[in-house]
Amino acid sequence: MPNTQTENSIAINSHHKLSGLDHLRAFAIGYVFIFHYRYFGHPDWEPALGKFGWTGVDLFFVLSGFLIAGQLFAAVAKGKPIRLREFFTKRFFRIIPPYLLILLLYFAFPYVREWGQPSPLWRYLTFTLNFDLDLKKYSTFSHAWSLCVEEQFYFILPLCFWVLTYFKTGRKAVYFIIFLFVAGFVMRIWCWDQQVAPQISSGGMRALWNQYVYYPTYNRLDGLLVGVSIAGLFTFYPAIKALANRYHILLMLTGLAILVAAYFVCADRESFNTGTYGFLMVSLGYGLILAAFVSPANLFYRLKSKVTSLIATLSYSLYLVHKIVIHVTQTLLAKLGMDINSTMMMVICIGTSILAALLMRYAIEKPALKLRDKVLLNWKQKKALKEAELVG
Repeated sequence: MPNTQTENSIAINSHHKLSGLDHLRAFAIGYVFIFHYRYFGHPDWEPALGKFGWTGVDLFFVLSGFLIAGQLFAAVAKGKPIRLREFFTKRFFRIIPPYLLILLLYFAFPYVREWGQPSPLWRYLTFTLNFDLDLKKYSTFSHAWSLCVEEQFYFILPLCFWVLTYFKTGRKAVYFIIFLFVAGFVMRIWCWDQQVAPQISSGGMRALWNQYVYYPTYNRLDGLLVGVSIAGLFTFYPAIKALANRYHILLMLTGLAILVAAYFVCADRESFNTGTYGFLMVSLGYGLILAAFVSPANLFYRLKSKVTSLIATLSYSLYLVHKIVIHVTQTLLAKLGMDINSTMMMVICIGTSILAALLMRYAIEKPALKLRDKVLLNWKQKKALKEAELVG
């Protein structure tokens, strides 16, 4: 799911660094869009281009880990407390209003469902969709699984920070991150051996692999942890950040090389190799590229683009709505005689998806963010008033 973080903190508060991350965010949503488009009517050339597009979600995970942990690391570095109420309020108003609109569309208007049936509503509302999700039964709005992973991450990470700072673990917290990396690796092997391999003979390999290996949060922590690790290193180890800036080209090329290797390791997506090694390789590759893109010496740090900035801004809405829009656009135009497998149809679907995301941005997202700012300002004013009364 696209990184839903538009605020820039952590030492990521310059416009240039925002531009670098915007390029990555725009690439990620574009790659995911191309990957999902292959499951609708599509041109013959499209599946080859979008085969590796599932990794766009992993890039979003890396971005989320980097930005969200960066906020928290920045507070810790300045000796400030982790303000959980403020953190969760920001996340709520940024994520929930557009999400609820999409749920309303899916459940109130069955016509917009891309295929199959949605999962029970409570699983979407509790963000538990990604556990034991059987695509053979529930395939509509299945891409909400990644949003569930991020929401669980948004909930648990600040609590972990609060506990670690309360007990003053300091740099020992790195052992906890290493433990999570190893635990995820072991868990994926166990899920394959115990949940997927015994049922392979019964068929439905794609659904099995997604259900037990691809969707569960405990198997998809690599990208988030890579992002968290980079944020921590850049915040508390200025020498490492300086080295990254000096060798940004090497970082970027190494990341690309790892992604190329991952492409071949993950040639069969629903496989033991992809789940065991591929997830970590993909996350590490994107992580190194991100580290390069936020280095001032890097071209993409300095490169400004209104196009990538716009797509990055719309990435969350695009992720939520794109399957609905592709389905409805192709259904309506097919009735007018247009070939759903044509390149022109794909171009039109891209255009209608962007238009729908723009509509969501201005009708739902921006009003919600304004309301969020009012709520936060009201809290700050009340706090300031209480402090003034105490002083008086």
